Amino acid sequence: MSKVVKVIEVLAQSDKSWEDAAAKAVKAASKSIKGIKSIYIVDMSAKVDNDKIVKYRINAKISFLIK
Repeated sequence: MSKVVKVIEVLAQSDKSWEDAAAKAVKAASKSIKGIKSIYIVDMSAKVDNDKIVKYRINAKISFLIK
């Protein structure tokens, strides 16, 4: 039997890094979704205040298996 994968789009942010924002996205999604297989970062952006990055933001697609 072949597997079916569903993809959702999520937004996440972090004070530390884009990598931390991605980890937060997966952690938050895993609370209601089981079987996460991958995260694809679609876009990255940052909020700047006083010439310093204060928020790292990502737009990502998370894929998971449908049972």
